Amino acid sequence: MGKDTLTGLKVRHAMRKQIVMLQPHDTIDCCIQYLIKYKINALLIGHDGQKPLGVVSKTDIMGAWYSGMELSTPIEMIMNAPPLFCLPEDTLDSALNTMKTNNIYRLYALNEDTNCAVGAIAYPDIVGMLYLYCSKCAQGLFNKAQKTIQQSVKRYKVFEVMTKNVESCREDDSLESVVEILSASRFGAILIADNDNYPKGVISKTDIILCYRHGLQLNIPARRIMSTPVALCRQEAQVESAIKSMILKDLHRLFVVPRKNQPVSGIISLSDAARHRSGSCHACISSRIKVDEEC
Repeated sequence: MGKDTLTGLKVRHAMRKQIVMLQPHDTIDCCIQYLIKYKINALLIGHDGQKPLGVVSKTDIMGAWYSGMELSTPIEMIMNAPPLFCLPEDTLDSALNTMKTNNIYRLYALNEDTNCAVGAIAYPDIVGMLYLYCSKCAQGLFNKAQKTIQQSVKRYKVFEVMTKNVESCREDDSLESVVEILSASRFGAILIADNDNYPKGVISKTDIILCYRHGLQLNIPARRIMSTPVALCRQEAQVESAIKSMILKDLHRLFVVPRKNQPVSGIISLSDAARHRSGSCHACISSRIKVDEEC
């Protein structure tokens, strides 16, 4: 029987210890600045030295723009409350179960004595930690000293893990349409493609909230803000290679093509890797990590 890589691991082993928290009266504009500065998808709302009151994500900020709120609006008006917490000594299994049950992307670790947040854990943190495990494993794809062992291991391909139903917009579509699809699908970014689904660009939630802050209008075309080129991978590539590429290039997702210069057939994200199996082969049993899309 394979080894379960989660055995004995605690939340504290994988959580990020940097906590960003704003006051309830701080503005949406201030919140956007902090999300961009610290490269995070959400932050806590509360008072120093006290248990956090709520959380605001990029999705919440997109909703504020869509509904016509001013940047000067206090973030307590859009925060989700209360946040869901775990303890640093909780097992990763229990934390993952909580995230899955509540359809959330992250949990905050709370110190029982001080009632203050001391860390945050999200699916990419788990995948990153277990990728490190895979990279050091004798059966790992990139372990050059163990080629004989590696040849006997069945490895997952990108097409086995990827999400096949890729939402996309056209270059002439308005940002309003982009926001609607991103909010409904819960994806972190959307593909901008031509009529044959050939990739032209990509728009992320970060791009959207920056437009909000810079005073752009929701009726401008997607081509005005889309990023190029689109980060791609082949559907026959090894999952471990795709994960390595995302981690090293600080990407959350790769769009998948069957071969070069072909239409997009899917998307693989760090959440997809966690949903299917955080490890890259059948050498270990980590298939309990099943998640929902990024929020």
